[in-house]
Amino acid sequence: MAQLIKHPNPQFRRTSWTDLNGTWDFRFDLLREGLLQEWNKGFKPTHKIEVPFVYQSERSGIHETTFCPVVWYQRTLNKKAVNDQRNIIHFEAVDYRTTVWVNGAYVGKHVGGNSRFSFDLTSFLTEEENLLVLRVEDSLEDMTIPRGKQYWKETAEVMWFTQMTGIWRDVWLEDKNLYSVETIRLTPDIDKKEVEVELHFSEEAALSDSFTLTLELTLDDRIIAKESHWARGKYLKFCVGIDDFNDHGLGNWWSPEHPNLYDLKLELDVDNQLVDTVYSYFGMRKISIENNKFCLNNRPYFFSSVLDQGYFPDSILTAPSLEALENDIQWIKKLGFNGVRKHMMSSENNYLYLCDYYGLLVWSEMAAAYDYSEEYAYQMVDEWKVVLQQGYNHPCIAAWVPLNESWGVPDIYHSKKQQAHAQTLYYLTKSVDDTRPVISNDGWEHCQSDLFTVHDYSSDEISLAERYSSVDKIIADMPGLCGRKFLFCPGYKYEGQPVMCTEMGGINYRLGLGMNVEPNVSNEEDFVEEIRKVINIYKQSPIIEGFCYTQLTDTETEICGLLTWDREPKASAEKLNAIFSPDQ
Repeated sequence: MAQLIKHPNPQFRRTSWTDLNGTWDFRFDLLREGLLQEWNKGFKPTHKIEVPFVYQSERSGIHETTFCPVVWYQRTLNKKAVNDQRNIIHFEAVDYRTTVWVNGAYVGKHVGGNSRFSFDLTSFLTEEENLLVLRVEDSLEDMTIPRGKQYWKETAEVMWFTQMTGIWRDVWLEDKNLYSVETIRLTPDIDKKEVEVELHFSEEAALSDSFTLTLELTLDDRIIAKESHWARGKYLKFCVGIDDFNDHGLGNWWSPEHPNLYDLKLELDVDNQLVDTVYSYFGMRKISIENNKFCLNNRPYFFSSVLDQGYFPDSILTAPSLEALENDIQWIKKLGFNGVRKHMMSSENNYLYLCDYYGLLVWSEMAAAYDYSEEYAYQMVDEWKVVLQQGYNHPCIAAWVPLNESWGVPDIYHSKKQQAHAQTLYYLTKSVDDTRPVISNDGWEHCQSDLFTVHDYSSDEISLAERYSSVDKIIADMPGLCGRKFLFCPGYKYEGQPVMCTEMGGINYRLGLGMNVEPNVSNEEDFVEEIRKVINIYKQSPIIEGFCYTQLTDTETEICGLLTWDREPKASAEKLNAIFSPDQ
């Protein structure tokens, strides 16, 4: 296996970039006076903050949980504009409304706490040292903001966690030529034994008379293909044949069991001069539904997954380090799972990369709102588009899940408008990616969906065995508790989709934590046995194609993790692996 890549965006990387994480100036703006006092031109800081950790977290160095509607950041950029070069600043996530200035000049604005964005700073870099200033605005009162499990109160409780404001993922500055590759879209086709490569180029490259694009494709440093394409204009698409694998388990298809990744190098030449080099990677794999079965690489594949809330004790939703993300993924594999639901949040670049690298299928979700409005609908579409664009090339992503448990669409069962919103997200996703299944509303009140997914925290073996003996019984049981939601909205019905229970388990076991949650079991032996009873029902069901156990770790308000919040196992990894592994 190749060495791990250390880059904020392993899927699209150049060698010339600057890490902007670290110590920044910071100031609260409780009275919203910063704009009037022209803090955008520079302000006197009251705190230092460690980016990318939000001020509510310990890691930030501030650890203030009292809500503030507006906060400011600033730092210097030791960068001067150079001819024929662009300087692009990338923000992987800032919560929620962000405005950016450089040397007092307005650069741009972004709305959304889970979508990535960037600005071209070239024309603003006028000095050897340039002042970068951010104003970030957030709200607790607006229940239509897509925020996932962040609470709208200052103190976490029940299933909601500490809210966040500000920069919470990586920031970096990238240098690139005026003539450059802007985007790469890679679509593997194992049936045709080829990968489709789609490229967009910068305006400057598109306006040139012609240019040459050279591609080199390698696997474990072995050259698989190398070819050059004469191009003109903004767009180029071509296919590269890959015939170094076969269908007998001896080749190089990507799967959780064999996470083979091809490396890609693209070089752009204009007037016989190399102007841009971009590195990427991809996996040859296929997700499909055949004969009502969920399939990976043309074979039925049982999806054994765990729900990951992605919270850490001292950094909330921001991973403390790349090693912390790596540790979580290795634990998921060690416990016997082949997949993960990264729950109620968009997945960061490096999380998806590590899932590609180690081999883990991902249910790719979006942070949900709690209530519906027209403004929310527009914002959700805008952010979801970015999630789709950024995730498309990752072989680990096995399904798209824009909505979960009717969050953001609480009246979807009766509201045609909210049903239309779910359908919009479904068909928008299908219109740009027809290679993966899409779930319109995971858990219940489905509209059009490619998978029939159910959430069921029941634990009675007899009832569960009876319920999951047929689809009709699942639908009739809804699934088994009075007052539960219907599984389909009016006008929609089961049409033969693969059936999965994508939330289940949730067995509370307290180990070294004092949270006010009633445990189901009091010792490791009973914990393992209760898990075994429930999981065996789904494994033995004649109709279930997969499950998602809740959950990987405890959180600040929950004790249903297989690991504690500090990532200590609550039971023997070997015993749990024997339960969760599809092969056991």
